[in-house]
Amino acid sequence: QVQPVESGGGLVQAGGSLRLSCAASGSIYSIDAMGWYRQAPGKQREFIARITSGGITNYADSMEGRFTISRDNAKNTVTVFLQINSLKPEDTAVYYCKAEWGPFRSWGQGTQVTVSS
Repeated sequence: QVQPVESGGGLVQAGGSLRLSCAASGSIYSIDAMGWYRQAPGKQREFIARITSGGITNYADSMEGRFTISRDNAKNTVTVFLQINSLKPEDTAVYYCKAEWGPFRSWGQGTQVTVSS
């Protein structure tokens, strides 16, 4: 089992930046990839970016440019970050982290990002 836990959300003004973190616990050495998603009120959850254990990244077409995914390769830890620059009010959403290992998936509880205009 792998359990991701997100942090780093908050209230920011438009134009600002945030860095979200996702720390994985449990069977971290079995993790194949981790990804970030978001869900705005009244909308479906949407994919932002994903990074594999080997460091390969991919982004949703609409997210390239302002969003950057990265990971901490420190020993005995798996932490994935999402840097968001030039925040816009439409970025307001709950941001979720997903861990993938084999055929399994698990989600964190999410962290709220609110962007004021």
